[in-house]
Amino acid sequence: MKSFLLTTSAIVALSFGPAHMAMAQDMTEVVVGTDVDAGTLDPRLARDTTASRTTDLIYAGLVHITPSLEAVPDLAESWESPDPQTVIFKLRPDLKFSDGSPLTAEDVVYTYTTLIDPDLSAPSRALYTPITAIEAVDAQTVKFSLSAPYAPLLSYLDMGIVSKALVEGGADLATNPVGAGPMKLAAWNRGSEIDLEANENYWQGAPQVDKLTLKIIGDNSARAQAFEAGDLDVIQSPLSPQDIERLEADERFGNFITAGLGVTYLNFNVSDPLLSDVKMRQAFAMLVDQDTIVNDIYQGVDEVAHSLILPSSWAYSADISQPTYDVEGATALFNEMGWSDSDGDGFLDKDGEDLSITLATHSEDPNRVQSVEYLQAIFEMAGVKATAQISDWPSFSTNYVQKGQHQIALLGWLNIVDPDRLLFAQLTTGGPTNWGGYSNAEVDELLQAGRSTLDQAERAENYQAAASILAEELPYYIISAQGYQMFYAKDLPVEVEATPRGNLRGLIGLTD
Repeated sequence: MKSFLLTTSAIVALSFGPAHMAMAQDMTEVVVGTDVDAGTLDPRLARDTTASRTTDLIYAGLVHITPSLEAVPDLAESWESPDPQTVIFKLRPDLKFSDGSPLTAEDVVYTYTTLIDPDLSAPSRALYTPITAIEAVDAQTVKFSLSAPYAPLLSYLDMGIVSKALVEGGADLATNPVGAGPMKLAAWNRGSEIDLEANENYWQGAPQVDKLTLKIIGDNSARAQAFEAGDLDVIQSPLSPQDIERLEADERFGNFITAGLGVTYLNFNVSDPLLSDVKMRQAFAMLVDQDTIVNDIYQGVDEVAHSLILPSSWAYSADISQPTYDVEGATALFNEMGWSDSDGDGFLDKDGEDLSITLATHSEDPNRVQSVEYLQAIFEMAGVKATAQISDWPSFSTNYVQKGQHQIALLGWLNIVDPDRLLFAQLTTGGPTNWGGYSNAEVDELLQAGRSTLDQAERAENYQAAASILAEELPYYIISAQGYQMFYAKDLPVEVEATPRGNLRGLIGLTD
């Protein structure tokens, strides 16, 4: 038997415990603070971290991704690859959804068939497009056929399996999810909290924790204060640097602080007339003072980045570098494009119009707000009329960036378990999360090749070649490789297994 293996640099999982919990008689509860509410509890449509982390508890996938980024059996007890374009999964016997209904191969087929259907508009669809067919061989066996070998496949098959019967019967999984994971939804008070309770029908048995509550507290510092006051048992990134330093020194709390699987970046909308010129994007990139943002605003909890490939990745190359902070160089590029201070008012102009740009981010993260305001000051110092646009996360993400209405937006990507996860859907022509409208046929070809070979050295070459082009053409400017931090009180009834992905299964005490 031959199986696909997820290849990545190992990140060591740390186990901590026992730690704080809320208890009512025999009821154990863990309360987790999070920054934004979930947009949906249908795993196929999840777009935000809270949705992803909550659906990871409510649903189960064919595999589970461990803290060291290894794909291990979950609903599937085993799999084999008889050839590079075929993977066959054997499901565990007698699987059930949380409502007691059976989970079979037909549900797996339905989940992935709808996931790759353009009509569903799944944000992660591009991760699954190499799948050409999904077949239920029998009630416990599922066959995946691929258009080409697909190296990162297993790392994406933790997608939660949904019930075909429920969805086709009209159930709205977005608000009333029914999955086969270790927890199930008890209540959802929009904008306030999501209450989960143990699912006794999980194949591994009910977890040790009876209830897990996610409390939505948008402000990072307010969330940290609620944790210190004992109102929360666990908090994790995003956190403000000053809070991280204070909490790390507090002996009441355990912590897990490591390199993360995310980036903070500027998304340049190359469809915008001003930003369609690569020289303009390069000039603006030269006005990004990474060192001050990373080491002063974020106080060193992140790492200055040089390209789209994470330093922890097997594909990383120190030889790839995007433009660095150089105000004089930026000014020279602006002048080269015909922008100058012709009227002496301190702002660059051309053909009677001032050079102006809008920098945007969301209000829930004060460090991102401060970073945008700092960039605004630098841009204006360089003669650019810069406007800072700050709005709440739903307005910023759904109604603004995802509709391509931004010019330069500061945001982040998480869960980068493979270079493909950051690059393909975001930066190939017409990709579902290519919100800036970038298109380059050579990059398309390299990124397709990167996911279509099983040879890691060849994959690295393709990603490095693509990253070199992207570092010059700059649809993205990567400010930092994010750090990840989790803090927890030391008296939880379970050992805490933290993961740089930020998922929460390591807080509920699953049976080994």
